[in-house]
Amino acid sequence: MNRLYLIFSLILLTVSCDKQYEFQDDAIAKAIENGKLANESYVRCQHFVEGWLTKTDTNSGLIPVNLTSKTDLWEPHNSAADNYPFMVLTTYLLDKDLYNGKMKEMLDTEKKLTSRVRSLPDTWSFSKQNFITEAPDPGNIIFGTSEYIKDGLVPLTEYIGSSPWQERMMEMTDDLLEYIKENGSLKSVFKDRTATIEEVNGELLQTLSRIYWMTGKDNYINHALEIGDYYLLGERDLGKIDYLRIRDHGCEIIGGLSELYVTLHFVNTDKKEEYKPALYKLLDRILEVGRNEDALFYNAVNPGTGEIIDNRIVDNWGYVFNAYYSVWLIDRYEKYREEVLKGFEKLNEKYRNYQWEGTSHDGYADALESGINLYNREPVPGLKSWIDSEMQVMYSMQKEDGIIGGWHGDGNFARTAIMYSLWKTRGAHLYPWRKDVILGAEKADDKTYFVITSEKDWKGTLLFDSPRHKTILNLPVDYPRINQFLEWFTAEDDKDYEIISSQKKLTGKYTGKQLTEGMSLDMKSGETVVIMVQ
Repeated sequence: MNRLYLIFSLILLTVSCDKQYEFQDDAIAKAIENGKLANESYVRCQHFVEGWLTKTDTNSGLIPVNLTSKTDLWEPHNSAADNYPFMVLTTYLLDKDLYNGKMKEMLDTEKKLTSRVRSLPDTWSFSKQNFITEAPDPGNIIFGTSEYIKDGLVPLTEYIGSSPWQERMMEMTDDLLEYIKENGSLKSVFKDRTATIEEVNGELLQTLSRIYWMTGKDNYINHALEIGDYYLLGERDLGKIDYLRIRDHGCEIIGGLSELYVTLHFVNTDKKEEYKPALYKLLDRILEVGRNEDALFYNAVNPGTGEIIDNRIVDNWGYVFNAYYSVWLIDRYEKYREEVLKGFEKLNEKYRNYQWEGTSHDGYADALESGINLYNREPVPGLKSWIDSEMQVMYSMQKEDGIIGGWHGDGNFARTAIMYSLWKTRGAHLYPWRKDVILGAEKADDKTYFVITSEKDWKGTLLFDSPRHKTILNLPVDYPRINQFLEWFTAEDDKDYEIISSQKKLTGKYTGKQLTEGMSLDMKSGETVVIMVQ
């Protein structure tokens, strides 16, 4: 505390003499602590990338599916969908040379080698230097492409915006829609694999809803409506089927239908009202038969009879609650918000060190993402303490070489760690990143404090976040989405902001555009800089 007292005293002495500004010492202390937490996450993400880059195939440079049974394979639905994209995002934030170099090379190689039906990828064998199957299998190609787009490229696009990865997302989406039509329908492709049909349709609904807003092209929403009609106008009533998987994969359709519903609220209210009874009926039925006494979801149920088929608890509980919260956002149906809040109540009491998916780091990543996403909307103190506690549990699963589990789910560790870091920095980040230069942030009333400490001299830029749901996706409302990178403090181009800083030259008025383009910093060894934005 003596060191913090000295920091605060120096800060007050270096603020403009024309007017005395009083910083909130407790907010600065919390920002410093948040910086340590954010930095640990970033260091671990960097180590994750370093570890996996030692496991790449010698000839292609691509990463394998896992380090045990599938070292010879690159799979679209695993290597590309879950692991590689969050290597890309890690390097985007922490190592631009690696991002523009090795990560881009891997994308170029993947496109060149694995695109099998136009731009659509298929499983590649390193030893054969060819596809694993002699002929393309439509089911594998549709499933793998859908996973790669929605789980990997959509989150990248939502954060980075225009990039080669966005181009890959768009070309694959267009080709995927055509390929599905060429093969008749998902029912004809997957036959009795209804769970897979639900997953792909759910992923398509999420992807198409967001790309529709991003591009404004009606063909995307029209295709989404075909799927919506199938589930909400009678042909396949999910509230009456004999098996509904609520956990990961199965929950995609629940989120997908809610995303389409939100979109229709703004573009086609008649269609929205046509869907409303069936969607509410489904959501109500899941609340009725799909949860335990702690208001968390079972893995699978029979919604028709109410039978619990798999009574283990869903690790991605927040993915399901996203649907309820999204509907509440636009309809203000208070019951759904209340049900979401119930899901937080027992976390600290009963779900610390919990065996999510058998104490899997992937299960922890999904559970923690669930919490972070909803805390962004509902900052309940108990939820915050649970997240901070359980992040340490997930961290403990990383090995000394940076590898976590040695399979494609390692990328989900990095995905959630980045979400956590961006929370603790209120969305801001430093360029160039260096692990001894630590940024943390804390909101206090109508002010946000950003505190940067540096062990050695450092020159760089503090970049503030923008309202990406508007600037990248053109969304009319920032509804909760699976795998979204959340917005905390955002600077809007058309607004003005007042900065008060311990580094006098930084104090002044800034436009939002100036903040998102970056504030130049020149720090001396051992220096602490406080920046208060209001």
